[in-house]
Amino acid sequence: MRVGLLTGGGDCPGLNAVIRAVVRKGERHYGDELVGFRDGWKGVLEDATMVLDVERCRGILPRGGTILGTSRTNPYKVEDGVKKALDSLRKERIDALIAIGGEDTLGVANKLGAEGVGVVGVPKTIDNDLSCTEVTFGFDTAVQIASDAIDRLHTTAESHDRVMVVEVMGRHAGWIATEAGIAGGAAEILIPEEQFDIERVCDDLKKRHAKGRFASIVVVAEGAEPMKGTMATQSNEVDAFGHVRLGGISNLVAEEIEKRTGFETRVTILGHVQRGGTPTAFDRILATRFGIAAIDAAHDGAFGQMVAVQGGEIVRVPIADAVGQLKTVDKELFHGVAEVFFS
Repeated sequence: MRVGLLTGGGDCPGLNAVIRAVVRKGERHYGDELVGFRDGWKGVLEDATMVLDVERCRGILPRGGTILGTSRTNPYKVEDGVKKALDSLRKERIDALIAIGGEDTLGVANKLGAEGVGVVGVPKTIDNDLSCTEVTFGFDTAVQIASDAIDRLHTTAESHDRVMVVEVMGRHAGWIATEAGIAGGAAEILIPEEQFDIERVCDDLKKRHAKGRFASIVVVAEGAEPMKGTMATQSNEVDAFGHVRLGGISNLVAEEIEKRTGFETRVTILGHVQRGGTPTAFDRILATRFGIAAIDAAHDGAFGQMVAVQGGEIVRVPIADAVGQLKTVDKELFHGVAEVFFS
């Protein structure tokens, strides 16, 4: 077979491990030709490719990012985009296309599948918000990076009697904020799934400090929203998939905390630091398992399917199911565990 690969959306640790696994088994076990499309769907539209083989993939396992490059290009928002994509795939004689991405990348893959493209999906979202899979690679690395940062901020917060507001990724789902907050001993965790009452947050902080605890960490997911009318917010521009470009909620939260409590408050926005660098061992292994499963699915003709992990096992699920609804934070984890430490 002649198999195409692409990585779309935001980069995350583990992408190169997927590519390496697909190429290794595809070339050595199945005798495939592997073609990489550069910069996600943009490369498919422009027929921008690179040859992928075992030699090209040596040494990439521990590397963050993606050797293929990525973008947030949406063929359905480009004039004649679908036609260009289909023409490119035909020109490259692609028998199967392995799309590695999140809800947007796989949403496009699902639509192209209806156009007759043999697509297999690999879930990639640092936010861990894709349905039908218990976890996605990159998430473990992001949580570890955020937890390490929170550990470091505790010491400076204690030294200066400060409140530290830490902003982490999480547009619609607060998995990183919740797990990093629990692991890092956060005093408050604000997530998109639960609109927050800034007055309640400030009251909790006052109670903590009244007990002689003069340092608090507040972890905020970038997509967190206050209850309507409780504090000012800001609007942002949108990307090709209609998503608001987020970032900065922590500054507004910190301003309100300092104003309402009188506690000196500082902000740390981790941003793209969470995406970069070396993936954890867990993410390398999961990504490798996904890559092996994806090339196997392509040879089984399991098109329109996404590989996923359920109960520790790698399974196949319809791409349509995976992108149909976001996986949000488990209420028991948030209310039953995280909230115990809020006051």
